[in-house]
Amino acid sequence: QVQPVESGGGLVQAGGSLRLSCAGSGRTISGYTVGWFRQAPGKEREFVAAISWGGSTSDYADSVKGRFTISRDNTKNTVTLQMNSLKPEDTAVYYCAAGRLISSSTYPLSYKYGFWGQGTQVTVSS
Repeated sequence: QVQPVESGGGLVQAGGSLRLSCAGSGRTISGYTVGWFRQAPGKEREFVAAISWGGSTSDYADSVKGRFTISRDNTKNTVTLQMNSLKPEDTAVYYCAAGRLISSSTYPLSYKYGFWGQGTQVTVSS
């Protein structure tokens, strides 16, 4: 029933920053675990980051640790992915996903999430 909607993608030079947002449409994403995944051309979808329903627990893929930060503001029905020090390898379509009853040990598993956004393109030029 909840419908994640992403925004904030675009074109940026290597070393630059972008801020992606995920909002709940139809129903609030408050109470849902929210994850970010990405898919580059010719590659499979991969985990980027996730945050618990209350915001107390988060996890990151090794490739983005220290560069990306996930946060949420349930009063505003939004989850944010701050992406710094971007690399060309970060180029992909980024998807926001929501799910319920997802333990922290399984955050990277895409099949745990039942609701997905349409995706937003992030392109990093060298």
